[in-house]
Amino acid sequence: MTTETLISALFVFVLASFAGFEVITKVPPTLHTPLMSGANAISGIAVLGALIVAGEQNWSITVILGLIAVVLATVNVVGGFLVTDRMLQMFKKKEAKA
Repeated sequence: MTTETLISALFVFVLASFAGFEVITKVPPTLHTPLMSGANAISGIAVLGALIVAGEQNWSITVILGLIAVVLATVNVVGGFLVTDRMLQMFKKKEAKA
């Protein structure tokens, strides 16, 4: 990886981080559940992409980073669905005990 490529990738990462932070802080609380569901779908796509990267036969830094990406994206998807389910449970009516 050349220095120019590394600097370009770091520049894009920093810009994406700032843009993501600004977008997320402007979301009203009533939209958090739908936004989380959309984020879970995007993380699912990230899991598929990471699986493709990690699926190579030879071990290299790319495969190791792909494996780490699979683990982290899977944790993100599962945690997101658990939080979304818990939030939706708050809106269900509680059954009266007889």
